[in-house]
Parts: sequence; C-alpha cells; structure tokens
Amino acid sequence: MTANISTTSSKNDLVLEGRGLRCVRGERQLFTDLNIRITSGNCLHVRGENGVGKTSLLRLLTGLSKPESGEVFWCDHSIAIDPATYHRELLFLGHRDALKEDLTALENLQMYAALDDVALSQEQALAALWRFGLRGRENLSVNCLSAGQKRRVLMARMLTRQAKLWILDEPFNALDIEAVHELRNLIIEHIASGGLVVLTSHQEVHIPNVQVLEL
Repeated sequence: MTANISTTSSKNDLVLEGRGLRCVRGERQLFTDLNIRITSGNCLHVRGENGVGKTSLLRLLTGLSKPESGEVFWCDHSIAIDPATYHRELLFLGHRDALKEDLTALENLQMYAALDDVALSQEQALAALWRFGLRGRENLSVNCLSAGQKRRVLMARMLTRQAKLWILDEPFNALDIEAVHELRNLIIEHIASGGLVVLTSHQEVHIPNVQVLEL
C-alpha cells in the first residue's frame, strides 16, 4: 500500500516523520512508500485488520525495527543517528505490559523514573497511581493485580514519564469503560500540552486533532 498522512505545523513544533517507509515480514510486503508526518498537538490513529502491519509500523517509528527502505525522522534528524536522544523524548507501550511482576505498583513507577532519569517524588508517584484508581493497591506486587489494574499502572507511568512523544499499541485493551474514559482524557491532556501521540486501536478514538491511517 501507499499512503500519505500529514498534519499542519508551525516552525516551533516537534515533528515525527516517516519518509518512504517499506516494511517486509518474511516474504510478505506489509506496506511500501508510506509517508507520515505528525506534529505537536496531534494524534495519529493507525487502523487495519490483524496482520496488516500496525505493530510493525510502530516498531519502525520507535527504532526497534528498521525499514526495508525509507527512514524515520524526529525534528528533522534521523532517529538512527542519535537513538539515545530520541528515546529520551519517547514513551512506547507495546502489547506486553513491561512491568516487573515481583515489584509493587509504586516500585515499578520509581524504577522506571530512575531508568528514565526523571525526577519523581514518592508523593508524585502515589498521586499518579491514585488518579487511576489504585489507592490501596500501590504496595501490592504487580503479579497480584488484574490485567486492567496493570494497565492503570501503565497509565500512571504515562503521566509521570515526561515524554513528548507517545507511541501506544492497543492502549485501550483490558480496560473497563471508566478506565477507557480516563485514558482518553490523559491522551487529550498530553496533546493539549503540545505532545504527540501515535496509537493503534480497533475502537473508535474520540480525540481532538486525530488523523486516521488505514493500513
């Protein structure tokens, strides 16, 4: 497939671009000549049937995989040149919850803050967990939490990570109606503050400034 997605920008915007991206898995070409451009205050919703390459595209945009051809740019710089700088601006949440099962919800937030070199007080971490309905569960091991509660821990990490670019693979999975509403509001807040979001979802995404890419 060939597609072009772009959002308008000003000279001060942060910009994520994929130029001429081609992705092959095994002997199958998933997409080719794919151009996307998303700027501060915007969201790109990637949609399509299972197997069309949604997760593969997200992995290209994060730098976890390399395209067969084409290149990904962050603010006009190839992410391959200085991946460490790019990853400081990036929060990626994939299908796996990426939480340490033997640590508590609070300890997970504190651990990731330390790894990301983000200043996070215990009060801030607790406030984030409580915002997403985990009051009274902050000191439980993650392996004692339900799938939905684990997703709420990840929502707290989104809030505390301080990354400008969020790349989210099916973030609404395993969430009840209330949590879906809370996550939607969190994404809207991030966009309103000048952040960028790229996400996959089988659900309709009712978010301002959203562009849809059908793979």
